[in-house]
Formats: sequence, C-alpha cells, structure tokens
Amino acid sequence: MGSTLFGIHGDALQLRSQRLGLITSNIANAGTPGYKARDIDFAAALQASQQGSSADAAASAATRYRVPVMPSLDGNTVEMATEQVAFAETATGYQATLGFIRGRVETVTRALKGE
Repeated sequence: MGSTLFGIHGDALQLRSQRLGLITSNIANAGTPGYKARDIDFAAALQASQQGSSADAAASAATRYRVPVMPSLDGNTVEMATEQVAFAETATGYQATLGFIRGRVETVTRALKGE
C-alpha cells in the first residue's frame, strides 16, 4: 500500500489482516493436540513496519506464542474466549482502518474531479 497516501493505516490494515488469519488458524486448531496458539504483537509489528520493515517481515518478527491461562492436558494452548476477544478487537480495528482508507480515497477522488 502507498505509505505516503495512507500513512500508517496501510501497514496497519495489512498487519490486522495477518493477525486475523493467525487468530482464525488458532480457532481452527482448537481441538488439535499439542497445537500452540500464536498471536502478533500488533504494536511491535506496527512500529517495525514504520521503521522500514515490510509488513510481512514485521508481522513475522512480532509473532509470539500465547501463554495460556489454563493449559489443557493435551498441550493445546488455544483458549476460545481469548481467541474470540482477540478476533473481535482485531476485526473492529480492521473495519475502522478500512473506513479511514476509504475516506482518504474518496477525498483524493473528489480532489481529482475538482469538487
């Protein structure tokens, strides 16, 4: 995404999308013995992307294993309540960021049309 046109929001949208994918993977593997839930430290990833790393590299570097509140006997660390909250927060942030970008595109479009 164009970092000058969208500022921090282009990277934020990419990182939130990657985080949603990771959380979705956690939820899909909730019944897999030994599966270790992962998440992206969004603040660290965003900071790294603003310091010149690509969004993909920043997300990879900021991916962490979740520490479960109550570990399961089969070694799976997915806790559905935690995943659902993280998914809802990230989806809300994604929609807000997308709304900002959409507004920015509309503003540029109006300016190009001379409105």
